[in-house]
Amino acid sequence: MTHFCGIKVYLGGVMNKTLAIQKLATYDKQGRYIFTNSDLAKIFYESSARAIRAGIQRLVEARILLRACKGVYINNLAHSKGSNLLEQLATTIRRGEYNYLSLESALSEYGAISQIPVDRLTVMTTGRKGEYKTPFGTIEFTHTKRSVSDILDNTEIVGRPLRLATKNAAYRDLKRVGRNTHLVEEAMLYED
Repeated sequence: MTHFCGIKVYLGGVMNKTLAIQKLATYDKQGRYIFTNSDLAKIFYESSARAIRAGIQRLVEARILLRACKGVYINNLAHSKGSNLLEQLATTIRRGEYNYLSLESALSEYGAISQIPVDRLTVMTTGRKGEYKTPFGTIEFTHTKRSVSDILDNTEIVGRPLRLATKNAAYRDLKRVGRNTHLVEEAMLYED
């Protein structure tokens, strides 16, 4: 049993969907629409893992939440979802780590790769590597051992959820992780 503005909300038992929608709408107004299991447990004040799983499952079945990948959900009713949803998912999946757009995704933004990966995001992370297939595209995390200062010096804030590697840093990352460089138009790396 939990409380929402003085009203009891039951995640483990019979959940009041209206109250769940209201609670999620509060976060939506703040621009937050992606949640991990632990986020949802805190939002609904639920300490029982079984109860939170059951409650989340009911919200998924009611199409209030959409399962993006294991342990990560999107408020399906959110109005704050933007064009950078895949990047926002990446920051949620690797929360607490330094993450930045690099490799093929960054190089295609600079025009240094002619093939633009529309449904794939290549992200360097200080966290563990992994690939996540979501309803919105695939997120590929590649681990980097770069220091935080090196990451900050070689990336830019571009008004999106993820920092963007500079052209040279993205190309350096591509070579360092042993990726195919034959699609890279090296002349574009030296243009401003």
